[in-house]
Amino acid sequence: MRLHYLLFAFLILFLVPAPGAGFLANGLRRFFCRIRGGRCAVLNCLGQEEQISKCSNRGRKCCRKKKK
Repeated sequence: MRLHYLLFAFLILFLVPAPGAGFLANGLRRFFCRIRGGRCAVLNCLGQEEQISKCSNRGRKCCRKKKK
């Protein structure tokens, strides 16, 4: 039975991201950006696009074509 506790502890360690590396949160942000009809731009949105949210903490922006 103690082996179950040890395996559970290792599972938690592998699923919890390291501080500053929010790959799970960034993945969800990218997913919701695409659901909202946007794309993740590395630097800036194009001229015909507007920023609707962020895709990551480091500056990637979620951009979508401007509505008329």
